[in-house]
Amino acid sequence: MADIKFGTDGWRGIIAWDFTFENARRMAQALANYINENAPSDLGGKQTAVVGFDRRFLSDRFAADIAAILRSNKIDVVLLDKPVSTPVISCLSMLNFWMGIMVTASHNPPQWNGIKVKIDGGSADSRVTKEIESFIDKNPVLYLHGQKAPVKNMTEAYFKYLKSKINIKKVESVKGPVAVDYMYGSAAGFFKQITPKNKIIEMRSEYDPSFKGIQPEPVEANLKELAETVVKNKAALGVAFDGDGDRVSLIDEKGNYMTPEILAAVLLDYLIKNKKLKGRVVQTFSMGYMLKRIARKENMPFEEVNIGFKHVAEKMALEDVAFGVEESGGYAWKGNMPDRDGLLVALYFLEIMASTGKKASEITDAVQKTYGSSAYLRSDYPLSKPVDKNALTEKLKKKLPKKILNFKTEEIYAQDGLKIIFEGDSWLLIRPSGTEPVLRVYGETADKKTTKALLDYGYKLAAPFLK
Repeated sequence: MADIKFGTDGWRGIIAWDFTFENARRMAQALANYINENAPSDLGGKQTAVVGFDRRFLSDRFAADIAAILRSNKIDVVLLDKPVSTPVISCLSMLNFWMGIMVTASHNPPQWNGIKVKIDGGSADSRVTKEIESFIDKNPVLYLHGQKAPVKNMTEAYFKYLKSKINIKKVESVKGPVAVDYMYGSAAGFFKQITPKNKIIEMRSEYDPSFKGIQPEPVEANLKELAETVVKNKAALGVAFDGDGDRVSLIDEKGNYMTPEILAAVLLDYLIKNKKLKGRVVQTFSMGYMLKRIARKENMPFEEVNIGFKHVAEKMALEDVAFGVEESGGYAWKGNMPDRDGLLVALYFLEIMASTGKKASEITDAVQKTYGSSAYLRSDYPLSKPVDKNALTEKLKKKLPKKILNFKTEEIYAQDGLKIIFEGDSWLLIRPSGTEPVLRVYGETADKKTTKALLDYGYKLAAPFLK
């Protein structure tokens, strides 16, 4: 039996190795124990729990088992009838249910699966996940014969929520088609459903639990076909979702990839100037400093938190946070649910295009002209064995020179990996991933060539400690 632990967003494992029916049932019983101990007697008109699933191998079967175990433990539970994006579950946990449970491994390779937990529209915080972990194996799994949960289609509640947040008429006024790469994920078809009047060029929308061998992560290296499709069809925008639809990447009309740093700056700048957004700006440790410069100019508090959107969501739930972002394509802002939603972000960017009358490239050029150029990159390197993040960080700190590639080190942070800040807001971050067996090296300078050299240096610095 696997040692079940929550990572940066949920528990994940390799199917038939540690993500098995036996272990998923252990998790389901722990969730049932947590719900029965913590759910209030008066839910204010909500039901207790909803269970959803993505398009991965056996996700529907795992979800059905989880729902049956919750029902066996006398919990009022609904099982969704078809694959949905994780934002659907987040939305339902905010509007209709006390807890949402999603069977997904997000952007991980196809041999992985996992379980995410949502409460009040966002990821369960560390206190909740630690308590759920404490219930693992506390009681035997109660799985009574015939305890099938009612099956429903509830995606309309999510689309209604989106329409309350986006000016769909403006979105549909954008000239030119929109190319959408679903990467075989569970958000497939959603874009066309929410904006039927736009011409949508759908890519990789068919059902394939193997994801045709790709990793469904919308990073630049995986979006060459989308960029080519945008240019070939003279599309206004290219949109790519990850495997469960909570993360998004955009491609401008010239086929250029928008880094999370630039897209976040566009969103925040527009929200401040046009929606009078106020409050704290929160980003994960793996982001750069365009948002810090915007916050400084607008006299808004700025804060960095550990990697994983749950840390951003926790701040949004407890404090006056205006805008939150993580480096892997997760964005949220005040007035919406405190969680990532790729479709909401893509629609809102189209609304910005319609409102400003500018092309995507003109919008991103303008924000860099105002707040400085940004060439943000991330490289992932496979790990043959687990690496202790804190031990690696300490070793790197001891080996660190005073200068790297002619950049003078100004500050060093060991908050969630090793982050080195250089003069002029350039930086380098080295850390093992919390969701898959890779070393991630991030960096940002004013141009791609220099950033790439910085990433190469970072990996060479860490390599001796990975053997």
